[in-house]
Amino acid sequence: MQELPSIVLAHSGYRAVIEPDRWVPGSFTLVVDGTPQSHVNIDDPSELFFEYIQRMGHVIDQIGDPGQPITAVHLGAGAFTLPRYIEATRPGSRQQVVEIESDLVDFVRANLPWSPRAQIRVRHGDAREVVGKFPPGLRGSVDLLVIDIFSGARTPAHVTSLEFYESAVSLLSKDGIVLVNVADGPGLAFARGQTSTLASVVADVAVLAETQILKGRRFGNVVLVGSQTPLPLEWMPRLLAGGPHPSKVVAGAELRDFIAGAPIVTDATAIQSPPPAKSIFQVRP
Repeated sequence: MQELPSIVLAHSGYRAVIEPDRWVPGSFTLVVDGTPQSHVNIDDPSELFFEYIQRMGHVIDQIGDPGQPITAVHLGAGAFTLPRYIEATRPGSRQQVVEIESDLVDFVRANLPWSPRAQIRVRHGDAREVVGKFPPGLRGSVDLLVIDIFSGARTPAHVTSLEFYESAVSLLSKDGIVLVNVADGPGLAFARGQTSTLASVVADVAVLAETQILKGRRFGNVVLVGSQTPLPLEWMPRLLAGGPHPSKVVAGAELRDFIAGAPIVTDATAIQSPPPAKSIFQVRP
């Protein structure tokens, strides 16, 4: 049996492994510390596998004119699933990716290379620190900001606060969109706090997720969508129709009910996201 590509990451000490998808030829899963972090189809990067990534893809498809290049910043690299998707569906897009695990980037590039035509610049370091050092010319010019930051299965506390979001969303253009991947379980206390915090720094927010997750019945991923201008209401039916099903878009008065008075998270109160049960996300060795 052939040994799978793997590496022990210098920053976190976690083990990263690239596993082939047994069911989809040309597809692979990046597993970090036993948790599936990314799925990529090398043969067709426009195919998205994880449910929350599909929802993000549906939002990206609605930005600007179909197929036209955009300027995107990704906080958290994984296996570069969304940068590959954007290059495949919007050739010529200018993209910057921030990742603290430099050797993870090298590992993915060596084993799952992306198109040499892709205009993807990688910045190494902590996402919050790097965002603070972005050139002034980039601020106010970004069409899409993706915040998908995990250390193993959890989001670090310092990238969940009001102070972090204020700095990050300053990159957005007037009509720019921010997408945040939030993982949470029953009660959704962490997700509600993140929604409340994002809503305090952008003009409009919506939440996308599977209905069972929104009802607090199981652990899963909630996607936050935000913009400094009102989100186009005509997006909502298309986002729902795109699946995966069953799903729901929470916006407007319903979003206020979802937040339910959750306090805004600050640097003083921030905590890392809750851990999932091993039976939910983690892969057996």
